[in-house]
Amino acid sequence: MSTSISATSPSGSAGVGSSGTADPLASLTSNFNTFLTLLTTQLQNQDPSNPMDSSQFTSELVQFTGVEAQITTNNSLGQLIQLTQGGTAMQAAQMIGKQVDVTSSQAPLQNGSATIDFTAPSAEPVTIAVANSSGTPLYQTTINANPGANSFTWQGQTASGATMPDGLYTVSVTGGSGKTAVPFTVRGTVTGVGSSGTTPQLDIGPLSVGVSALTAVN
Repeated sequence: MSTSISATSPSGSAGVGSSGTADPLASLTSNFNTFLTLLTTQLQNQDPSNPMDSSQFTSELVQFTGVEAQITTNNSLGQLIQLTQGGTAMQAAQMIGKQVDVTSSQAPLQNGSATIDFTAPSAEPVTIAVANSSGTPLYQTTINANPGANSFTWQGQTASGATMPDGLYTVSVTGGSGKTAVPFTVRGTVTGVGSSGTTPQLDIGPLSVGVSALTAVN
């Protein structure tokens, strides 16, 4: 996080960054200037017959230089991370209105349909189940999957024939007579972009996922 550096005040206090907290680089500069003033005074008033040992203040000079370099490096890294996050957010914003596949155990029902994509290891029956947010089963079907990529679209109908409203529903995909979980992704249209902390989020109707969950842009 970048912060501004203000000059040392007449009272000798360190500068304060834009966030209202003490700037470490300004504090170091103030301390370093104080150190040089004390060092100069000591050199001017030392006993010529018993000069002070130069190794100690040389070591302190090296330490000040090392800390200053670390602070500068940290500030540069913070700015680089900020730029990277800004670029990722801009890329995410360009996906609004596009269909995407994301990894999630929940499927967004948008305009009365929700699409689930999965890869079957072989030609076998695969069971797809849909439940509401409380875990109550709403719909279940078994299809004969082809080896490789498969796609299934739920039209929002329950087992009793009722039509569910658009929203977020929990999905499970199992093979091997319902005993083996089959990895799947859900498809939907990106409706917005948000953030969770420093991580950009894609809003797919009621579903919000991090950009790391994105597997494909259709």
